[in-house]
Amino acid sequence: MSTNQFKYGGQAVLEGVMMRGRRQATVVVRRPDGSFARLDLPIPARSAQWQRWPLLRGFAALAEAFTIGRKALDFSASVVAADDDENLHPVVQTLIVVVTLAIAIGIFVVLPSLVANFIGQLGAPVLVREIIEALINLALVVAYIAAIGRIPDIGRVFGYHGAEHKVINAYEAGLPLTVESVRQCSRIHPRCGTSFLLAVALIGFLIFLSVAGLPVWQRIIARIVLIPLVAAVAFEAQQLAANYYHLPWVRWLLTPTLAAQYLTTREPDDDMIATAIAAFEPVVAADHLEVVQPAPTTGVAPGLADTQPTM
Repeated sequence: MSTNQFKYGGQAVLEGVMMRGRRQATVVVRRPDGSFARLDLPIPARSAQWQRWPLLRGFAALAEAFTIGRKALDFSASVVAADDDENLHPVVQTLIVVVTLAIAIGIFVVLPSLVANFIGQLGAPVLVREIIEALINLALVVAYIAAIGRIPDIGRVFGYHGAEHKVINAYEAGLPLTVESVRQCSRIHPRCGTSFLLAVALIGFLIFLSVAGLPVWQRIIARIVLIPLVAAVAFEAQQLAANYYHLPWVRWLLTPTLAAQYLTTREPDDDMIATAIAAFEPVVAADHLEVVQPAPTTGVAPGLADTQPTM
């Protein structure tokens, strides 16, 4: 796979999928009657030179992904709730996001630090304390994902997540984008956000060692401040690993992160796959490319294999 080719990506939303290309992102949501609601979001070109520098490009890509992802989720929520009489005011929506973020920091940053600090006060060495904190953090994340996955609506989101992966895998393998051919593809993909979260956890452990000697509350504040740096380094690591995913030793190193995707994806049904295809095709068309058309025989058409994305 060429390291210079654009890497297509996406995101599952409520009853739909967002796909992101070089020029636009497209959100397609399936209505209760089976019809599609579609939103195209233009993506501004990264013209500034600093946006192509290592680490800084990670900041830019993650900020862009967050902005587009938020718009995609808002659109899907509005379509799903179209028949409801009550709509949340934008200020209320923003407040919910802020409160949710604060709760997440409290559970996944503050709580593990306090527990590990207590263990450290019992005489555990600093490195042992840091390892315990990382394991507590990882256990909380896995437990959270497993718990919300039991909610039916979230389970469907995980199904659309699997459909998104299957479509991108089919495209990168040069397969025609039909429900039949996409269904055969894996729901696991090396550039998944789940793998990114695990990369954040591992790299965060290494970077956070630099502030391990601080008092507990200073350490917590320092870690919160360092989160953007950790995310940027994890972004670079994930992109590098995806570029060399064809190497056996890279696949071996990524085994834990790929296995974690079985928590956040489900095998999609045909409607979910069709929705993901409907989101992907206009994104590719906006880049002036063509998807592989179904072959008239049983042979597989050669196609545009090994295309790659930014987040």
